Amino acid sequence: MNPPIRDWRGKRVWVIGASTGIGGETARLLLAKGARVALSARRRPELDAIAAGNPQAIVAPTDIVDHASLLAARDRIFGQWQGVDLVLVVAGGYNEMRADEFDLALANRLLDLNVRGVLNCLDAVLPTLLQQRSGGLGIVGSVAGYSGLPKALIYGPTKAAIINLCEALYLDLRPRGIAVYLINPGFVKTPLTAQNDFKMPALMSAPDAAAALVKGLESGDFHIHFPKRFTNWLRLARLLPYRWYFALIHKVTGL
Repeated sequence: MNPPIRDWRGKRVWVIGASTGIGGETARLLLAKGARVALSARRRPELDAIAAGNPQAIVAPTDIVDHASLLAARDRIFGQWQGVDLVLVVAGGYNEMRADEFDLALANRLLDLNVRGVLNCLDAVLPTLLQQRSGGLGIVGSVAGYSGLPKALIYGPTKAAIINLCEALYLDLRPRGIAVYLINPGFVKTPLTAQNDFKMPALMSAPDAAAALVKGLESGDFHIHFPKRFTNWLRLARLLPYRWYFALIHKVTGL
């Protein structure tokens, strides 16, 4: 559904959310494959450690909820590269929440980071991509966006919004020569998931998740999801009638 990427050498890739977890490991892997990689996140020391003096790397700290800082990073990176081949928006946040623990302030913080922050990224990069009529845009959602799950009262809806957004972006951008990638990980061992107090099925390491992500980009997939033995189960479950779906989720999670 997107053109395959056969050679990363010289490709200009901006990874937003590159300090830790999937974003950091993806940045490392792309640098190893010869890409030019701009690394952005809030914490500069982690970005510097990934860049490790590599001349192919640009360190450009930013916060996606701070529109001005995002535009400043964009201007620096695109000015140096004179364009971009791929933007990966990996930054996001996660907090458990159930209805009896509803916290409006926390809910709004998740919305700011997982939805409004992504919209800030779109505002920063879409004009260049449309002007080029080339390049690609990948956004990380989550399998939690497929359907309602316990403990994901706000996180799940933010990721459902990302799934819908990417589907609409594909319809608008692919005819204009711009690739769009929807990236839905399952459970990945990162600082975000370390707070979970429940068993995480098919838990992946961050390097394995990055390898699956890059493989999906190279194959030209629109929907990149992993590990498939878990994500395909959730995709099938959401097709069930609600009576069956709710009973299945309750039985599996005990919640």
